[in-house]
Parts: sequence; structure tokens; C-alpha cells
Amino acid sequence: MNLPNLITLSRIPLMFLVVWLMYEGWTGAATLAFWLFILAAVGDWLDGYIARKQKLISTFGKFMDALTDKIFVIGIMIAFVELGTLPVYWVLIVLCREFLISGMRMMAAAKGVVVAAERGGKTKTLTQLIAVGFLLFVPMLQNDVAYWLRLDFSPYGSYIHYTGLGLFVMGMYFTVRSGWDYIVKYRAVVFDEQT
Repeated sequence: MNLPNLITLSRIPLMFLVVWLMYEGWTGAATLAFWLFILAAVGDWLDGYIARKQKLISTFGKFMDALTDKIFVIGIMIAFVELGTLPVYWVLIVLCREFLISGMRMMAAAKGVVVAAERGGKTKTLTQLIAVGFLLFVPMLQNDVAYWLRLDFSPYGSYIHYTGLGLFVMGMYFTVRSGWDYIVKYRAVVFDEQT
């Protein structure tokens, strides 16, 4: 187990910690949730950078990096649904795409074909991360920063919240579009019954 893989796998316990903090009402919980999310997002870039720099790129690392991204983001999205921040059907669209593409990747791998990450999939992940960051920033601003500075940030919080929702909708577009692009590109591999 090398350092990039450890950084990659750390996103799973970080997701549980961020989600737990999202449900906590004490002052500072929302701030910790936001900054741990930022730490995990930076870790997503850092693990790949270190792996490339130290020539530690592995099949396990590539697979787990993509998988932990999905676990991390979807876990937080589910918490947003429970908290009433996101509509459940928005998150179901993301879940359906992730399961379909993961299944397609497994079918392709069984036939010896590697389905590499495409630009659309990377754009989708980045947009989702930014949207989640905006949505996590709102409770930090309204609960913690407002308390510490004794200021009312409600109007700003509303703008940031709707910006986060807008980015999430944009992420859903990239989610569906990149999923469709994967299916079109690899349909011959996936739907060909010959082995």
C-alpha cells in the first residue's frame, strides 16, 4: 500500500465524518464538514499527482480513485437528500448513471477492454464536487461564521445555496451526457454477446 493509495482510500472515512458533521448542530460542525470536504477534494488531486510524480500508477490505484470519488460524493448527496437540501430524484439520476457505467466497465473488463476515464466523466465529477462545496459552504456561513461574527448572512446564504443547486443541475447534465457518451463509444463491446 503506497501513499497515493492511502490518500485515495482516506476519502471513504472522510465521507462518513463529513456526513456525521452535517447532522450535528453544535457551532463549528458545519465549518469542520466544509473544510474536511475541501481536504478530501484536494486529496483527490494529490493522490494522482504523487502517483504520477513517483511513478506509482497502478490498476488498483486507478480503480479505487474512481470508486472512492463515487462513494465520497454520493454519500454526501444522500445526506443532502435526508436534510432536505436536494430532491431525491436528482440524486437518483446520478446513482443510476454511476451504476450503469460501472456495470458497463465490468462487462468490458470481462472481455479484456479497459474503459478509460473520459473528459466528460472528469467534468461531471469536478462539477459535482464544486456544487457540493457550495452547498456545504451555506451552513458554515449561516450557522458558524454568522454566530462568530454576530452578522446575518441569510441573503448571501440564499444566493450561494441557489448557485450550488444550479451547479448541481449542471452536474446532472454532465452526468447524463457523459454516461450516454460512454454507452455510445463502448456499445459494441458491451452489447456484443460474442466473447
